[in-house]
Amino acid sequence: MEIKTVTTEKLVFGGNTLAKIDNKTVFIPYTLPGETLSINIVQHKNDYDNAEILKIISPSEHRVEPKCKYYGLCGGCNMMHIDFEYQRVLRKQMLMDTFAQFNIDVTDKIEVVYDQDLNYRSRFQFTDGGLSQKSSNNIINIENCCCADKTINEYLSATEISKRPKGRVHIFGSEKIQGDKKLKIEKLVENYRNQEIKLKGKGKIKKLKENHYFAGTVLSPENQVTVNLLGKPVTFDVRGFFQSNLAVFEKVLKLICDTLPTGKNVLDMYSGCGSISTFLADNFDQVVLVEHNRDALVYAEQNMAGKNHMSYGLSGAAWVKNCAPSLPPFDACVVDPPRSGMEKEVLDYLCKSKIPFIRSLSCDPVTHARDAQKLIKAGYKLEKLYLLDFYPNTSHIESLAIFNLEI
Repeated sequence: MEIKTVTTEKLVFGGNTLAKIDNKTVFIPYTLPGETLSINIVQHKNDYDNAEILKIISPSEHRVEPKCKYYGLCGGCNMMHIDFEYQRVLRKQMLMDTFAQFNIDVTDKIEVVYDQDLNYRSRFQFTDGGLSQKSSNNIINIENCCCADKTINEYLSATEISKRPKGRVHIFGSEKIQGDKKLKIEKLVENYRNQEIKLKGKGKIKKLKENHYFAGTVLSPENQVTVNLLGKPVTFDVRGFFQSNLAVFEKVLKLICDTLPTGKNVLDMYSGCGSISTFLADNFDQVVLVEHNRDALVYAEQNMAGKNHMSYGLSGAAWVKNCAPSLPPFDACVVDPPRSGMEKEVLDYLCKSKIPFIRSLSCDPVTHARDAQKLIKAGYKLEKLYLLDFYPNTSHIESLAIFNLEI
C-alpha cells in the first residue's frame, strides 16, 4: 500500500475530488472539497494518480450517510454521501468551470432546475434482473433503489430476481403512464416493419413506406409507452431513449416554450420522438423535425398527428446539405444533440442561419460549452444557462442554454 494524507481541494467533472501530492494531482472518489483524508494510491498515471479512501480524518460539514445500502457497489450514484443542497452547489460549480475553460463566463447566468432528490427516476436498464456493479461485470440483485420511481420499486420488491427477465431489458415506470398499468417492461418481439399507423386527430392511415425519409423503420406496439406530460400524451418505445426524470422534464418543456415567442416556422434538431415538438406546435405554425433514428421518428409522427409539421429521418449533416436550402427561414430552433454535441455541419449552419432564437439542450457540459463558444463568436448572446438536475446523487450534468441573436 502507498498511504498518504491529503486535503481535498475541489470536485471536478466526473464526481471525484482532486488533491495535490508533490504538485501531482490525485483523484479520489466519494469525497468532498476540504476534507482531510488518509488515502491509498491505487493507480499511477503520467499526469495524475488515482486513490481510494482509507480513513476520513476531518469530514466536510456536508457529508451525510448514504441512504442506499448498495452505494459504492452499484455503478450508478456517486454523490449520495453529500447533502442534496450542496450537491447542487457542486454541480453548478462544475458547469461553471467547464464553460470557463472555453472563455465563457456564466457566473451570473446559471439557474438550477430541480425537483425531488429521491424516487425520481422512471427509466432503467436491468441486466439479468439487476444492476451492474461499479467497474465490474458482476450483477447486483437489488430489492429497492433510492432513486427509482415507486412503481419500479414495487416491482423490484414483489419480483425475485429469478423471475425477472434475463439479459439486458429496459423498464419504464411512472404514475404519468396512461392506462391502468404504470410499469412497462421491454418484451422481445419480432420486428414490425412497414406497419400502418393510425394517426391521431385526422384518423388517416399512413404507411411508413410512403415517406422515403423514414421508410423501413421498426414499430413494436408491445413496447409502446404513453405518458402524460403537462396534459399532453407523448408516446415512445421503452427500448429507445426518453427522459428518466419526468418532473424535471416538464419544467424544461415549459421553460423552452415560455422563452420563445410565437412564430411561423421552428426547427427541432435531433427531435427524437417529438416530445419537444409536441409543445412547440402550440406556438408555431409549422414544426420541422430532424432525427437520424428513424424508429424514434415513427413515434414522432404519432405524437405530431394533426399538427402541421415535416419530419426528416436523416442525420443533421445530411439534412443541412440536402434539405435546409429549400426550406423557408426559421423563427426559432431547439437543438438537443447526443453527448458528442452538434455535428460540425449543423453547428456551422446555425452560426450562419441568423435564426433569432436558439434553445440548446445538452447532456455533456464540455461539448455544450464548445458549441456555445462558436455560437457566441457568430453573434449570439448567451442570455441564460440552466443546470438541469435530472440525476440527483450523481455527477451527471445536463443543461439548457438560451441564445438570442444580437442585433
